[in-house]
Amino acid sequence: MEIKVPELSETITEGTIIKWLKQPGEFVDKGEYVVELETDKVNVEITSEVSGVLEEHSKEEGDTVQVGETLAIVKEGKNEDQNSTDDETSSTEDREHTKDNKDSKHKEGEKDKRKDPIASPAARKLAREKGINLEEVTAKDPLGRLRKSDIELYNKNTSQAEKQPLQEKPSKEENEGIERIPMSRRRQTIAKRLVEAQQSAAMLTTFNEVDMTAVMEMRSRHKEEFQEEYGIKLGFMSFFTKAVIAALKKFPLLNAEIEGTDIVKKNFYDIGVAVSTDEGLVVPVVRNADQRDFGQLESEIARLAEAARNQSLKIQDLQGGTFTITNGGIFGSLLSTPILNTPQVGILGMHKIQWRPVAIDKEQMENRPMMYIALSYDHRIIDGKEAVSFLVKVKELLENPEKLMLQS
Repeated sequence: MEIKVPELSETITEGTIIKWLKQPGEFVDKGEYVVELETDKVNVEITSEVSGVLEEHSKEEGDTVQVGETLAIVKEGKNEDQNSTDDETSSTEDREHTKDNKDSKHKEGEKDKRKDPIASPAARKLAREKGINLEEVTAKDPLGRLRKSDIELYNKNTSQAEKQPLQEKPSKEENEGIERIPMSRRRQTIAKRLVEAQQSAAMLTTFNEVDMTAVMEMRSRHKEEFQEEYGIKLGFMSFFTKAVIAALKKFPLLNAEIEGTDIVKKNFYDIGVAVSTDEGLVVPVVRNADQRDFGQLESEIARLAEAARNQSLKIQDLQGGTFTITNGGIFGSLLSTPILNTPQVGILGMHKIQWRPVAIDKEQMENRPMMYIALSYDHRIIDGKEAVSFLVKVKELLENPEKLMLQS
């Protein structure tokens, strides 16, 4: 039985093998995880559809694999170690004889292993091509199985030694100060999409500032009853999500996308919320955000953020999205220009709340908690007037949050 790369989604066609969870010779139960893949969006663990012994890996860790490619071979069968029982009627002599035979076979097997190292098909093929003796190669695998990467490393080290047989040791300047780290698949995808967004869209950014006094006071008044009712703290994201949705309803082109020469307007509000993880930024989507109250929004945002950091997001959590909100303020950013999450045509950037002196009128000044907000938009379908008006609407709603509560 072949274990193949399954259909993951319409947009994911390949992945990278991150880790083999089962090794050749091990028994695999039906539904048990065998290998972990890293895709452009999430990590996926592939299971076996049958029970049996894993005979071989068809690919190595680090290999890029396409949907439909074979990853491993499983020979169907029962777990003999679990199902076998001692024959109580067999004689002591028979058991000893069996033991002796097993010991003899075990010793012969050990001899065979010493003569012919255990190696994957890919490793053997590369060794033949490079003229490398497998017995001279050291395996990183604790079980002693040689992989393609072991052969590549051996070949690289051997080649360098041949080129520089008796050179002096390099100086510290040559040895230190540089570290080369391969990009993960997800980081490569993030880099590619950010560049594509700037190259494919006529992106502009407009700015405004929000007096957060009213929101902070409302949070303070309702925090205890909110925590008691929903089991979660009342944060800022629910206020911003509500304000964005209200503004999108008034300026619907910011909730659209471009397909060829068509503008595709969307009458639903699936709001992406950017989350920073160790592997990079991901944007899980809050579905039907307009139909959720403050508690439901906070709970769903918290769930998605936790899943993102634990690498347990599902493909569907990341698909779609009509508009995105990103909060650089949690890292201390005072002002930035967020990059579009294409094919979306709008993204709102939140920033750090900073106490600043604000002119109340011609004579009065007060210290107020102020936040700069930024809207990046695709100028191909959104005019400057519309973008500025959208941001002003968000500002007005956040400075009068009772309206948002009444809309919930």
